Parts: sequence; structure tokens; C-alpha cells
Amino acid sequence: MVLVCFVIDLRSLPPQLLRDVKQSLLELANFYAISSESESLRDKIGLCYVFRNRISSSDELKIAYSPSPRGNFDLRDFHHAVNHLPTDSFLPEIDDPGDLKLSNILSDQVLYSWGVDKDIVRKVIVLSSCFPQYVDSHLQKSLMDAADKCVSVEFLLFEQKSGHLTDTLQNVSNFLRSISDLDNCSLQTYLPNVRVLHGLVKQWIEDLKDDMEKPLQARFLFKTNLVGSMNQISCNLYVSVNKIVDGFSPCQTCRCHGMLLEDGIRNKIHGYSCPVTGHGLETCNVIESSVKVGEKTLLFLPSFQSSMKFQRIASIDFHVIERINLGSLSEGSIMGDSYFVIPSACHEVEAASDDIDQLELNAQVFQGLCSALHSLDQGLVCSSNCNIETMREVAFHCYYILQPSDNGPMLLRRLAGSEEVSRVPDLNRCILSSITKEIRDSIQASLSKIELKDYDPMLHERGFHQKLNMLVKESLQFGSIPPKFEEAPSEPKLTQLDSSEEMVQSTSRLDVELTEEELSKLDMIEEDKTGTHIAEEWEQLVANEVPKIFSPVCISKPKLDQSVLSPSSSNRQLDVKTSRILERLEVPRQLKTKAVSPINTGSGMMDTCVPMKKPLILSQCIDTTDQGSTTSQLMKPNFQRLKRKHK
Repeated sequence: MVLVCFVIDLRSLPPQLLRDVKQSLLELANFYAISSESESLRDKIGLCYVFRNRISSSDELKIAYSPSPRGNFDLRDFHHAVNHLPTDSFLPEIDDPGDLKLSNILSDQVLYSWGVDKDIVRKVIVLSSCFPQYVDSHLQKSLMDAADKCVSVEFLLFEQKSGHLTDTLQNVSNFLRSISDLDNCSLQTYLPNVRVLHGLVKQWIEDLKDDMEKPLQARFLFKTNLVGSMNQISCNLYVSVNKIVDGFSPCQTCRCHGMLLEDGIRNKIHGYSCPVTGHGLETCNVIESSVKVGEKTLLFLPSFQSSMKFQRIASIDFHVIERINLGSLSEGSIMGDSYFVIPSACHEVEAASDDIDQLELNAQVFQGLCSALHSLDQGLVCSSNCNIETMREVAFHCYYILQPSDNGPMLLRRLAGSEEVSRVPDLNRCILSSITKEIRDSIQASLSKIELKDYDPMLHERGFHQKLNMLVKESLQFGSIPPKFEEAPSEPKLTQLDSSEEMVQSTSRLDVELTEEELSKLDMIEEDKTGTHIAEEWEQLVANEVPKIFSPVCISKPKLDQSVLSPSSSNRQLDVKTSRILERLEVPRQLKTKAVSPINTGSGMMDTCVPMKKPLILSQCIDTTDQGSTTSQLMKPNFQRLKRKHK
């Protein structure tokens, strides 16, 4: 965790430079407000400034914003502190600012009282256009104590071209010599430019974000040696684009604590409740016009803005704003997916001549534009209010580049905005000397050994199909696993039938009627888990091997008190559930002598019984009371309709 304290010397900053610095600080706060993905947005930014009191003519230090030790970052208060920095403190005649008041900042009353975590790292950044010629002993001791406490101090010098600052360069040299013995101090010189400040903001936000502390380490391996026996280079990877949010979400907050009222907290009966106390909230105690910035920042607005609700759209309008040379386009600023662009036949366009079809004209104009841009090696930058990846309207502009091709479709790619472009790492810090001729020649010789081709995406297969085919092949070698059949929680239907006329309706399924006594017995049997293996096999047979009957058949009711199976003393006693299932699978006596025969119904209708498919389940030898049946084969199920008991 890094805590940054900014110290601005208002005495040496011209008005224009001060405005740019203030704008940079506001951008830093905005980036930090939407950067947190953790549970809290820690308050890690401090702001101080040095000015000269015109009444007492003494230099004073003011603390504009101090971070709370355990609180969250307050975007509103920080904006208020930056916007209210004095603008009349610039002293054009100043050459040596004298005391920078760093000794007061590097103290237990200011910097060391900010942040209570033991692993916190503190950094002080001083922004000025001039520095004192010498460092006094008091400041020297404060800087040395800061080094012992792992506090780094960065002095940022903005160069000026004014004639009265002729001695500034000499003063800077002396100041740099005074702090050269301190490892925790550094001096950097910058031009007072907006682009320079923009790059500094990206560097500062990386210091504040905890997830940017360590870059991703990687190695590039070559088949041949580059230099000597070295065939690899080690590198650090940095992201080139950091996406920002597409808008701000409206929300509701409680007026008592200013906390977000989540959707799950609202009760349809009792209304809203405070997320802190849990007490119910009246309508007057709910702020309906709040806005959520990022994940942890809330802003309270005087009125609700309905324009913040972003709708999903079906088509996009791209507004061409400029034409650029493709050679100046940085590939690091391209983000997201790429899209092929071809002329569409859906949108109507105004025809320039009545002799040419509108769609044909649209295709010709498209091809002419593509050819012209390709010959010029140029592209078109477009803006839109839609994010093409989410197909939703956004609150900020989205930029796209339309790139031509040679007699083919154009390519549309999204460009990162200035807020999304990351800072380019400083390569000069890694390379200490120039490349020698021996290294350059060795690398060129190694590259010549690598085969040179024109890029073809068909030659760079990722191996998806090969991997999946191999997995399926291994799965087939393992063998198939029978699917598990879940019992549908359906209740049997009870229909009232006349005792003299019992007919099975011509349907594609059978309705089994059970008495209330049997239903209660089955409910009690389900609690018994013994013999579940045999029971599940027969249940699958009953549920899945039911033959389809296409004609009504008269079936007589069997006697429920007759025992179907009589286990011998050598076999283990079957449980009640299995006996009940086997009872319903009794072979009909009228089907023992004739397997397939037409059956005459009461209405004179004819039907042919469909033979059932034998299940692929190992048969079990069971002694039955009916000696005429074969025990080596499974009995076919006979779903007989049971009469209801007359009470």
C-alpha cells in the first residue's frame, strides 16, 4: 500500500501551470475513484501547499486534504480542496524559494500520522519551478530520518524560460548535489506541458493502485542462440490500455449514513431500511438522486438524471471526425475485438442517379472509399455513443479506426481514449549503454535462420479440435456409463370407473391406480434404504421399458394378497419395496400360453400387442411360486389397473 502526499509550491508556479497541475490532480482523483475492485477504497492521497503570507511576509504550509487513517477516499472533499487552492500566490521575482517546509511535513503531526497499516509505503512529491540552492541541516536531518522510515521524496522541477530565472540552473545543480547522498531522494526535470502532466498522472495512479506494483514477467525463447549461448530474453509485461467505465449508475442512498441501498435490502411491504442500523426509512430519508461512480464512490446530486440509463441498441452510427496516416497509428492504443466491414443491403441510401440501383451505388461507393484510403495508406477515425462490445449506449465517446484493404473488406477497430492509454514504460532506465556491433551482427545472423513467411492465420491453429477429439477418444475407451433416471414427482391419477366396465383408454402411457392404503405403505417404504441396488434396477425397468399400447385392452385385477415371490431359505430376504415392485411385474396368466395374440375388447376393437425390448440388466435367479415360469429370464411387466375399494 502506497500513500502519496503532494506538496505544491504556489510561489513558483505561474497561473497557467497551476491550472494544469490542478486539472491533473483532479484527473488523478477521478481515476482512483473508479480503480478499486476490493471491498474498500482506501484514502491514500494527501495534499499540501506552500505560500507566502502577504501580511506577515512569511512562508506558510497549509494542509488542503489529509487522508483519513481508516476511512475511504472522499472524491467530493478532494475536488473541493483542489478547486480552492489559492491562485494569487505566484511570485514572479522569486529565484530561491528558501524553505519548502518539508521538515513540517516529514513529522509525526502530518505525514507519519497518515495511515495506520504497518506495511504502508509513504511517498512525498514536491512540485515547483525552482528549488533552494542549498539544503540546510534541519532539512537534511528530516530527509535522513525519512530514509530510515522508508519514505521516498521526489522533487519535480518544471522548467521556465523567463529571463529573471537565469540562475535557476545553477541553483538546481547545487540542490541536486546536496541530496545526492540520500537514496530516498530524486530530482526530475519536466517541461510545463499538458502531455507531460498527463503522463505523470498515469504514473501516479500506478503507484496508488496496489495491483500495479509488480509487472508480469515473461521470457521469449528462440530455437537458435542470439548471442553466444543465450537463446532467450527476459522481459516485463505491462498493459497498454486500461479500460474505464462506460457511465455512472443512478442509485438510492440513506440520508442518515449516506450508504447505498442495495436491491436486496428493499422490502416490498415495509419499504427501504438503513443498511447500518436496519431501521425502516421513510421516503423523505431516502436520497433518490444519488450516483454510483465505480464500485465504492457515491455522489449526491440535486436532481435525478434519467439520461444515465443506457439502453441496448440494434444499430450503431459512426461519425467520421478525421483522417489519419496509418503509419502514425500505435498498435498499443487498439483495444477490443476487430470487425470486418462490408457494404450492407439493409440500409437505404440516396441515389445520385435514377439509372443506378441504390444498393449497387452503395457497394460502389464503399469499394471506391476503400480503394482510395488504401492508396493513401490512411484511415478514418470515427466517434460513436455506443460501445460496440456491449451494444449499449454510453455516457462518453467511443473512438474507432476504419482501416482499408486491397480489394477486400475494411476493418473496424476500437481506439483507446486519452483516459485509457497507459503510460509507456521508460526504456532508458533498463538500457545503460548502446548496443555493440558484435551483438547487432549476431542477432541479425540469428534472425536470418528463422523462416520468413507472409502471415497466414490458417497456419496458426491453436489445437482446439485435436485436444477435444483426444478427450472424446479417451472417454470412449473408458466405456459408457448408464444415465441416472430421476423419478418424476407425479401423483397417480384416480378416476371413477364402473365396477362392471373397466377399460384401458387408448393413450401413449398407462395410468396406474393405487389405493390409499398402498400409497401410505409406499411412503413408509421410501424411508427404508436397504436393498436399494435391486430396487433401483427394477424401477428403471418400470420407468423406461414400458411398451406403447395403441388399443384398449381388458385386463383383470390381480389379487393383492397373493404372494408373487417366495424366497428360499438360501436366498436373502428381499425388502418390502422390492417385493412390491416385483408384484407389479407379474407375468399375466393369459399371456403365458400366447405371447402375441389379438384381444377382443368389449366394443369389438382389435389390437396387436407390441413385444417389449429386453433390458440390458443382469438377471438374478429368484425362486417363484409359479413353477411354470422360467427364472433365468426377467418377467415382462404387466401394468394392471386396480379397482378402487368401495367404502
